[in-house]
Amino acid sequence: MSAVYTHGHHESVLRSHRWRTADNSAAYLLPHLRAGQSLLDVGAGPGTITMDLAALVAPGRVTAIELTEDALALSRTEAAARGVTTVDFAVADVHDLPFPDDAFDVVHAHQVLQHVADPVRALAEMRRVCRPGGVVAARDSDYDRFAWFPAVPELDEWLALYRATARANGGEPDAGRRLLSWARAAGFTTITPGAGVWCYATDEDRRWWGGMWADRIVESAMARQLLAAGTVTPADLQRLAAGWRRWSDSPDGWFTVLHGEILCHA
Repeated sequence: MSAVYTHGHHESVLRSHRWRTADNSAAYLLPHLRAGQSLLDVGAGPGTITMDLAALVAPGRVTAIELTEDALALSRTEAAARGVTTVDFAVADVHDLPFPDDAFDVVHAHQVLQHVADPVRALAEMRRVCRPGGVVAARDSDYDRFAWFPAVPELDEWLALYRATARANGGEPDAGRRLLSWARAAGFTTITPGAGVWCYATDEDRRWWGGMWADRIVESAMARQLLAAGTVTPADLQRLAAGWRRWSDSPDGWFTVLHGEILCHA
């Protein structure tokens, strides 16, 4: 994966990631899952999606991987909290997976390829470890197609800063639109492309989404990276956070996150 993970693992980031479930983040994959399958979850993070997938393929086993033991510990904690015993854990890099060919029925990655140094190589590795007849699934957001109302200049500034920082870290923030191209370059010939959307428009969703990003812009790894680069000042970050809160306080507030999705048949 990229040398620097843009988001980091601050509580404000994990608050967002723990909201994710198989239903709201991997619905396109669910019809292809069945009991007894083996599944590799690349970049499992806090493990909420992972454990949902594990329940769907049990008694089949799931292998959850992350780049570091500290990151993997988040998934271990989620498994322990839910009493899940069908998940194995491994520190691994998706560019060079430590598994034999044809090892899994399903290989899944959610919001991973936007952060890796070489997404084509990553997909090629995911293809290698997927059994013939299996499926490789990936979903990534497309930051350039985030949309919101009402117009808040600070959100435009935040988005420009995020996209620049992600690219400086070796990632591609507009990954969603590139998934099909990357999959073809990785050697897949049977690909089902699609798209999905998260929408935050209720009072509760606005408070959660806007408050979470208001915290992330001043407290997460991205904030530290921006400050270290001299791109912004602490006062700038507080101003951006205030913009997020102003958006979340608007009864007309609406925000959508567009995702690209691919189902690749091995």
